[in-house]
Amino acid sequence: MVNRTFDDWCKDFNKRPALAVTCSVLWVILVCGIAFFWHLGSIGLIDETEPLFAEASRQMLVRQDWITPFFNNETRFDKPALIYWFQAIAYLLMGVNEWAVRIPSAIAATTVVGLSFYTLQWYFLKQDESKHMSLPTRRWLIPSLAAAMMAFNAHMLVWGRTGVSDMLLTCCIASALLCFFLGYANQDDSKSHKGILPSKWYTAFYVLIAGAILTKGPVGIVLPGLIVLAFLLYVGKFREVLREIAIIPGLLIIFGLAAPWYLLVTWRNGWDYINSFFGYHNIERFTDVVNGHQAPWFFYFIAVLLGFAPYSVYLPSAMLNLKFWQWQNWRRKTRTEQFSLFILIWFVVIFGFFTIAVTKLPSYVLPLIPAAAILVALLWSDIITKSPTFGLRASAWINVVFVSACAAALFYVPKLIGYDPAAPNFAQALQQSNVTTIGGILWLVCAILIGFLLVNKNWVALISTNLAGFALFLLFVLTPALFIMDGERQLPLRKLSTIAVQNSQPQEELIMVGFKKPTVAFYTQRYVNYIKTSQEANNYIESKSATTTSSSVLILTEPKKLPQIGLLPIDYNILGDSGAYQLVRVPLKK
Repeated sequence: MVNRTFDDWCKDFNKRPALAVTCSVLWVILVCGIAFFWHLGSIGLIDETEPLFAEASRQMLVRQDWITPFFNNETRFDKPALIYWFQAIAYLLMGVNEWAVRIPSAIAATTVVGLSFYTLQWYFLKQDESKHMSLPTRRWLIPSLAAAMMAFNAHMLVWGRTGVSDMLLTCCIASALLCFFLGYANQDDSKSHKGILPSKWYTAFYVLIAGAILTKGPVGIVLPGLIVLAFLLYVGKFREVLREIAIIPGLLIIFGLAAPWYLLVTWRNGWDYINSFFGYHNIERFTDVVNGHQAPWFFYFIAVLLGFAPYSVYLPSAMLNLKFWQWQNWRRKTRTEQFSLFILIWFVVIFGFFTIAVTKLPSYVLPLIPAAAILVALLWSDIITKSPTFGLRASAWINVVFVSACAAALFYVPKLIGYDPAAPNFAQALQQSNVTTIGGILWLVCAILIGFLLVNKNWVALISTNLAGFALFLLFVLTPALFIMDGERQLPLRKLSTIAVQNSQPQEELIMVGFKKPTVAFYTQRYVNYIKTSQEANNYIESKSATTTSSSVLILTEPKKLPQIGLLPIDYNILGDSGAYQLVRVPLKK
């Protein structure tokens, strides 16, 4: 038993399906448990975006209004309702806390990883059947590597552990595309579905498209639609698939699931909703710079390189390995054999779409990360049956250089961090913790080990070293760094929010001056009046003195801003002082 190889285990899996399924599920649970669930709710919400979603979802429960999202007594039309519904349901099940805010994203990320694992296993099984051969190692190893790469990268980790809509959108789009291909490829089977209604996989495709529309709007159907259209046109099966996909019943499924909420929210809010959501948050984001999110045309090359590191260095080789330019050859292949081309088109369409868009954010390309992981895994699958190409060997050496550069950069990270007024001591605390030094040493060791394995042509161990290095980096560097960041940046706001709740008097207003931190609204569970400048705050307090029945107001701001508001030390009482902030009570002059 001690000398059993991985190949022996894979052969056992073929003979014992129950064991194979159990081990597959356990692997996905292990990988996703570490990546998305470990310490998921151990740090507070992170300003600015996350608490906007969290509080809007809580407001749904408070108001018993599941149609119109609100934040801080104002409508919030940034995103559709599905993420709010899931978070609100989590509140009902788990209470209002950080776990409930983030659990929908973690489950969504796990769903993508699990379905990708299943699809790759199905693909390799069909490949073996068509060629009358059995490669159990490829069938189990490659999906396992893909699942780990999909989970252990910065893009999936960040948004899989953050309570916003991006990971839910990625889950819906990625799962829809995988379901489409499963439906498409299964039409080669003589027992495939025939009839007026779409097959089960195509039905799942339509349902998930509806979910994407309810998560982020038109992009939820535009992106999958462009990917499917580009793929079908390339392989010359557009008319054929258009007949079999049952497009009219499919569109009715999408409309029946997604349209009711849009109709209700429009009926209730009219042009305010239409102009805000469709005009500003969709059309204007694509055609103009919104909220200052401007970047050069090559922005997403850097975003994918770093966000999918360290495996991103293999993407060019993985793409070239497919010889996608041989379109006649791809058209002659069976539908199942066109899987890798479909994944490539998935990646390219999303990358190109958001490169064209004027507003740019790293999260926009999150839906292409599952495709990136599958592409690199398919590259590695060829190693089992073929000799590594020159491109793969060159990419492996670039892997060594890239990981070495990351190791070197980590030694200097505390010195490179700019001053953050919200966490003035963060860089110092990070340096004192030595976590970046640990990270530098960890990746340096990985670089040396990868180089050694490359020289010895141990390719499976090479990619496994990348995965193990990232997992250790998450456990021993990223997680401690997040706790430090939370303690320096967010914990002071939570402490002062608690003090505000404990000391608040009837009808006493809470004012935040000079910045907007939505976490305070979530943790105080009350309205917060955000005032941008000190002069505006001064004018507001003077007008408040003449109109309100309350005897005082609470002000949360930086201590240096109190004199700018026109307040002397004798004009206020300090209730709390934490981090860069101070909470004071200002008696109103009558």
